[in-house]
Amino acid sequence: MAVIRRQHSYRLLSICSFAFLLLLGRTAGAARSSSSSSLSSLSATAASVQKRAFMMDKEVKSCSPKKRRASKSNESALESDQIASLLQPNSPDSTQITQTPISPGGSTMPSSPPPKALPDSMKLLIGAGGIYAAFLYYGSLQEDVFRYTAADGSKFNQAWFLQVLEALANVVIGYVGMQIMGPTKNIPLTMFGISGASQVTAKACTSLALANGLSFPVATLAKSGKMAPVMAGSLLLGGATYTTREYLQVVAIIGGTAIVSMGKKKGGTSTSSMLGVGYIVLSLILDGVTAGFQKRLKKETAEAGVKPKPYDFMFWTNLFMCGTALVVALGLGELSTGFAFCQREPEILSAIIKFSICSAVGQSFIFYTIANFDPLVLSTVTTTRKIFSVLLSIFMKGHTLSGTGWAGIALACFGIVSELHSK
Repeated sequence: MAVIRRQHSYRLLSICSFAFLLLLGRTAGAARSSSSSSLSSLSATAASVQKRAFMMDKEVKSCSPKKRRASKSNESALESDQIASLLQPNSPDSTQITQTPISPGGSTMPSSPPPKALPDSMKLLIGAGGIYAAFLYYGSLQEDVFRYTAADGSKFNQAWFLQVLEALANVVIGYVGMQIMGPTKNIPLTMFGISGASQVTAKACTSLALANGLSFPVATLAKSGKMAPVMAGSLLLGGATYTTREYLQVVAIIGGTAIVSMGKKKGGTSTSSMLGVGYIVLSLILDGVTAGFQKRLKKETAEAGVKPKPYDFMFWTNLFMCGTALVVALGLGELSTGFAFCQREPEILSAIIKFSICSAVGQSFIFYTIANFDPLVLSTVTTTRKIFSVLLSIFMKGHTLSGTGWAGIALACFGIVSELHSK
């Protein structure tokens, strides 16, 4: 009787195992059509177990009690190993089974497809479109700020006060982005401070050039020739060499800018003063100095074994820019006079706020483009943006140029495009 009971128990265990394996195989097959091979494997394994159960059952009937007990023990061990191998966590089949969502009613639920990444064309549209929109409007607002004349004839010329607000907007956006992406620890901040101070001084000199009568098209074209001071410094201090094409590019940009400056028609609304030219030249020199500091900054971060993220650069650079501008503005008294002018002229305050926001948003789109494309793509976008800024200013702000002036525009744009093509 004991043998018969063991035989019934064994048959029941075999049947339950067979039913359990079939249920798992059907569940996995309903979740993913690609798992048909797993279902076949499960069904084959279950059939194998059932067949062995039948064969062992026949042997049990014809064996002695000792052999029956040994056969029963061996088969139980074999069956346990097979089921365990199907359900262990590292098994691909078991992963498919355990990940299949099941509704409360017992039926399997279809798994959601993975989200599709944006195509490169859409990413380029977002990045380039954001840079164009933000910085074209930025340039237009900057020109409006320094061309604005109050009812009493006074003008806004607090360039350092303007840099405080612009850098502050960039600090806020940079901090938010840094918290989202995760800040980088142990960044060497000394070179960030030096680079930020030189960069904000260069930007302030550009604003002072506009405040002292230099027209926006001339200032923008001149800033496109920032390679000139970089080349001069490298030739005098670093012993670098350049190709004839690179010299011609710089000559074309600078020569075209000079022609535009001299080719304005009489009666134009803007005049280029010598003081404005002096400020733009100083701005170009500081651009070259800033480029050198930024190279040293990258070298120091590499030696420290850290790799700052884009928003780390945006936050820390603009934090030191804001601090430098704040100290200079307080020293020159521009903080109080700038606030007073904005209180008297709400229109200029609105333009300055928009100007600062455009700067921060444009920087974010620049970092987005850097993250998704090669540097050449960013160079193409920012370079062509300068050309469009010049043309937009000429057509929208009432600048008038003679034929000579337009020839200068063409020559400078040719130098800019040639520089881009050489990259």
